[in-house]
Formats: sequence, C-alpha cells, structure tokens
Amino acid sequence: MSKEDKKDAKEKIILGIDPGTNVMGYGLILIEGKKYSLLQFGVIHLKKYVGHELKLKKIFERVTGIIDEFHPDTVALEAPFYGENVQSMLKLGRAQGVAMAAALARDIPITEYSPKKVKQSVTGNGNASKIQVAEMLKTLLKIEEIPKLLDATDALAVALCHHFHDGRLQTRGRTEGWKSFLEDNPNRVKSPK
Repeated sequence: MSKEDKKDAKEKIILGIDPGTNVMGYGLILIEGKKYSLLQFGVIHLKKYVGHELKLKKIFERVTGIIDEFHPDTVALEAPFYGENVQSMLKLGRAQGVAMAAALARDIPITEYSPKKVKQSVTGNGNASKIQVAEMLKTLLKIEEIPKLLDATDALAVALCHHFHDGRLQTRGRTEGWKSFLEDNPNRVKSPK
C-alpha cells in the first residue's frame, strides 16, 4: 500500500519491533479509525551471522526493507530490560539503536515502551508471560496459530501497545515538576542528617 493510498483511506500502519541480537521480532498492524488488524509478523534470524557488526548490518538492511515494503507511519520498539550481563545489554542496546536508525533514516517517528508497559497494555498484567501475551494477541488480532518464536508476537504486542496509547507515554499523576512529586510522595523524602 502506497503512502497516498493510506492518506486517502485515513489509515495508519504501526511497525512494532522486539530487538534482539540472535532473533529480532517484527510485527505490523493496520489502524483504520479505532479498528486494528494484523498485516504481517515474523522474525529476523541473526544467529547465523558471525560477528556483532555483521548482525547490526543485517538488522539495518532487514528493518529498512520492511519499512520500504510496508511504509509504516510510526515505529514502536520495546526498550531493553535491565539484566545482570553488561555485555548482553550493550549488544541489545546496539541492536535497538540500529533498528531506530533504520526508521529515522526514513523519517519515521519512533517510540519506546518498557516490557512491563507492553504486557500491561495487551494483557492487563505487567508481569504476564510471553505465552500469555501471545494468547491474548491470538484473540485480539485473530491469529490462527501462535508462532514457535514468540519474538514475533512480542513485536506485535509493542505495535498494539503503541496504538492503545496513541503514541503517548502514559504517566501517573501530575507532571508539574519536583514540587508536585514531593507533595505526592512525602514518604520518599529523606531529611539530611
């Protein structure tokens, strides 16, 4: 579908990405008003490539290819979670950065969501398992069969989370600065000794 066709139909396409260094999930949903439907989802296999630099190159090429084929209006990414292994976190952050760069190279806006926010948005439970997320997506997007690699459904969940939040990160309470934070959280303030 070309950009002109989408504008005429007032449709929007969201590309969700679940960054990874061995398997990267992607999912595309079509938004028509308040309705949403599945366009495409899958994974990019990266384990076969030797060297982190080559994996990053392949991520850029494949994400750019998906963007050029589907012309998404926005890209939503799952932010890396914090883990114990610093090297893994560094590699995952690079993979996410390259996916972001592919979107930005095509002037497509990006939004990040925490894994907990994605799970909460799709299942109502921020601690849901990957299979619970996949089962909910099976119902919401009318997926016939859950894929073996759940990175694909994780990416769809990110896209759907973005739709549910309409690109706005949700915050609790007022956002009027430190004064309102201190008023709302008096038990979190420690007096100097």
